[in-house]
Amino acid sequence: MSGHRKHGRDRRTQPSWARLPDEDLLDLRFCDLGLKIRGTSLEPRIEQLYAELEERGLRMRPRCWLSAEWFSPHEAPGIAIPFYLAHPRLRRLEAKMMREVEGGTRAWCMQLLRHEAGHAYETAYRLGRRKRWRKLFGRASKPYPEFYNPKPVSRQFVLHLDWWYAQSHPVEDFAETFAVWLRPHMPWRKRYADWPALEKLEYVDEVVKELAGKAPQVRLRAEVEPLRQLRQTLREHYREKQERYGIEAPDFYDRDLTLLFPPPANHRKLPAASAFLRRISPELRRRVAWWTGEYAYAIHRVLKDMIQRSRELDLRVTRPARELKLETAILLTMQTMNYLLRRDHHIAF
Repeated sequence: MSGHRKHGRDRRTQPSWARLPDEDLLDLRFCDLGLKIRGTSLEPRIEQLYAELEERGLRMRPRCWLSAEWFSPHEAPGIAIPFYLAHPRLRRLEAKMMREVEGGTRAWCMQLLRHEAGHAYETAYRLGRRKRWRKLFGRASKPYPEFYNPKPVSRQFVLHLDWWYAQSHPVEDFAETFAVWLRPHMPWRKRYADWPALEKLEYVDEVVKELAGKAPQVRLRAEVEPLRQLRQTLREHYREKQERYGIEAPDFYDRDLTLLFPPPANHRKLPAASAFLRRISPELRRRVAWWTGEYAYAIHRVLKDMIQRSRELDLRVTRPARELKLETAILLTMQTMNYLLRRDHHIAF
């Protein structure tokens, strides 16, 4: 889509809640938002997904609707898309409450849509019941773990979403493999040459040819947990979500960061601390990983939060880089270990 085209929602009168301060907006229920996909930036992205599927010979178009989170129901082939992607005011709220907007960019949104489409196709054609599927991916009926420990160096799994998500469960492994296979212009045979994961990609390529033109065995009869039926308030939703993902208050790093980057008298002419942290992040990750023996996912998450908070506080670099590098590495090590203790050394779903 051209960046000059405005979507329908941009041309219509904005909903009254779009002008509310955050505290008032948080008291609204999901069902009070009155959101729809039509006329938003989600519409062309869903159409792109359908075009990609059709180009591969897949005729089933998984129905998409708005809900509280990203998911594809286990019992029905469809895709639930989080509410905040349907309006810029809600994206801003999501960024404030969760420090990021999952699927907030076009590329990220398409990644997630392809992943959820993999779930929808596995459900629609009951692929998880097939003997070869189970041999390659495992049992689809396996209970989802509350946490999982990824193996970053493993070549048994494709790399698509962050945190080596394909390793979390057999069904997620298939969805990730499907997403890599579906991505346009993805040279997956070359990219995964000599990887055991290539056999899974070849299987997806084979089974899709078999499914071309076939009607799904399972159909979506009703949307699951659609936004219009959810009576939970946004405040309740974010309280639960923050607890689930271990998101700390925005000022969690403030004391340590301001000690590292004390506010100068005339700071505008000095380099931004956030830019400094981004620049040295590869070195920091390597050093802290060596010191702690921990996987990069925790270090990356903590460093990302530190960079974002440094930007929000408009902190500046006031001391020599060599001196700061060591102190920053020590701080990152300490905060990474705190993070791992809070998260029980695992990644939560």
